[in-house]
Amino acid sequence: MARWRLVAAGVATAAIVGPIGYLWQDSLLPDTYSAMTMGYADTGGGPSHREHGGGRPVSELTVAAGRRADVSMTMVARFEGGRYTINGTTPGPPVLAARGDLVEVKLVNDNVPAGVTLHWHGVDVPNAMDGVAGVTQDAVMPGESFVYRFRADRTGTYWYHSHQISHEQVIKGLFGAVVIGGARTDTTALVHLYSGGKHTVNGVAADLPVAAAAGAKVRLRIVNTDSGPMDAWTGGPYRLLAVDGTDVHDPAPITGRSVRITAGGRADLEVTAPARVQLGGSPSIVVGTGAPAVGRPSAVVDLLAYGKASPVALGPVTRTFRYDIGRRLGFVDGRPGNWWTVNGHMLPDLPMFEVSAGDVVRMRISNDSGEVHPMHLHGHHMLVLARDGVAATGSPWWVDSLNVADHETYEVEFVADNPGIWSDHCHNLKHAKEGLVVHLMYDGIATPYVIGGRNAPE
Repeated sequence: MARWRLVAAGVATAAIVGPIGYLWQDSLLPDTYSAMTMGYADTGGGPSHREHGGGRPVSELTVAAGRRADVSMTMVARFEGGRYTINGTTPGPPVLAARGDLVEVKLVNDNVPAGVTLHWHGVDVPNAMDGVAGVTQDAVMPGESFVYRFRADRTGTYWYHSHQISHEQVIKGLFGAVVIGGARTDTTALVHLYSGGKHTVNGVAADLPVAAAAGAKVRLRIVNTDSGPMDAWTGGPYRLLAVDGTDVHDPAPITGRSVRITAGGRADLEVTAPARVQLGGSPSIVVGTGAPAVGRPSAVVDLLAYGKASPVALGPVTRTFRYDIGRRLGFVDGRPGNWWTVNGHMLPDLPMFEVSAGDVVRMRISNDSGEVHPMHLHGHHMLVLARDGVAATGSPWWVDSLNVADHETYEVEFVADNPGIWSDHCHNLKHAKEGLVVHLMYDGIATPYVIGGRNAPE
């Protein structure tokens, strides 16, 4: 009887340990791997084209050579005093361009041991210029350099940041502003919480003063460089002029409501001096003198209905995808935890969305994970159609960074008009590191780069 009990115990143990061991083994990532071979293909109802190898390399997807740059800069990345800097400062120097300018930025890595890249957040650059280590380029190691060239085709407020070990390098200072078509009187405010520090505006943990005469109208370009959403508000009437670099059509005055800016997102506000624009728990932007601080409004501007409608015709939908965010216990690269899932799958077994140039893509983004996720699609802007089944009725709401709260569902559309291999991930960068990232894969495009080794995009 004792022998049979031992056998039964052994069988029961094997029944438990065996599947756990299999799941552990199955979760292990190779030392290096290609975005071309990770996960599984999701064609969205269109034709499949995934080929493991072959295709035009992303390195060829650049601005045509021969044109002289209108804006030329050198950015030197360093690690000093526990922070990452560009040209000795954090935030780094702003990139200021007129619409249509050709921008050229030479990135030099002085001493960042793990390497560095620059991603142009919200700027729909050619894929070779997107700055995602292991997908669109190799990380730039100490003593190396890389030249980014792109046309400043869209006016608006954007930013740049590292996409190599981004969850560490961004929070420790490797970022800066990009403004295309701005006026000299505009004020740009990058809101950032450095690791272990206080909230800052443009790197300073104090109010940002803006000189303005009483009655003057001032455009404030607010960039949320943090990992979670931030509300901005003021006591007097103001207007929301643009979201993620796209102008709002006929924006009305706002009173008694705040604007929610998701992680990675931007909002351009027009205020009349004197005004104090409060930035969540951060310092304020003080325009002119004499405006008092006011408490946070209980209501938030609903961008589904803000501004006036204007017709947008993207064409008939040719592919439809789900991006359902959840969470469950399991293993990622051998580590046990409560990990993020996309459509029920964990890293590395994630969907890769296949498209062809010219496709009109509809995507349903839902979140039942228990936390908010700021979803950022590289290389494209998405048109928000509906939230939780309620259709958009205001100005066309274009985003590259979308705040998806727990138990929210969005319907968005975009045109696949920028060939490449593009990340589509949560911009709480710690979440991306933990596996909340998929790729948009174009027909006939391949990458020669690998994730792992020198390349750690998240």
